[in-house]
Amino acid sequence: MNVYVETNFVLELALLQEQHESCEAIMELCRTNAIRLILPAYSLVEPYETIVRYAKNRTRVSNDLDAELRQLSRSKPYRDEVNTLRTLTSVLATSQAEENRRLGSIIEDLIQISQIVSLDKTILNEAKFHQIQNSMSPQDAIVYASVLQHLDMPDSSLKCFLNRNSKDFDDPDIVAALSLKNCKMLFRFDDGYQYIASQVRSG
Repeated sequence: MNVYVETNFVLELALLQEQHESCEAIMELCRTNAIRLILPAYSLVEPYETIVRYAKNRTRVSNDLDAELRQLSRSKPYRDEVNTLRTLTSVLATSQAEENRRLGSIIEDLIQISQIVSLDKTILNEAKFHQIQNSMSPQDAIVYASVLQHLDMPDSSLKCFLNRNSKDFDDPDIVAALSLKNCKMLFRFDDGYQYIASQVRSG
């Protein structure tokens, strides 16, 4: 079974978000060769943009909070509370380093166990078409074009595409195009794992 995933799958694991356990279970199925995990190369790069954006936001919040705490610490009634709140700035800094570490580790794992769809000029040209045809962002269009290119390869395996970005991908035309290539779209990793596990058991 071919299981296509994208950037949000990587972020779910790196940020330990609410469905990360299902993503970890999917990776384990890949490690045991029960499924093939297929990932656009761009989805190994795009998560860094997200992590950097989060880090910039937290740095700004941390700096603003630190300035407010310095001001509050000048007032005797708030000094104890200020010392307690200072731990928050430490958490913000620690979280950045930890998320960067986990992202690097997850990407290393995915490179080892997944089939990576290389980004080439054919995909880039197709992505330009999908930007217009499907009103997609450049990033989403590259991911979509990568998946479509791999789906065009001769393969009789069952196929599904796990994609949490329902805002942009839950489009009748996109779902229909994937269905024509015998690829089922699922918008929750929990649902995706349940579907994959049932297919593996029945196969």
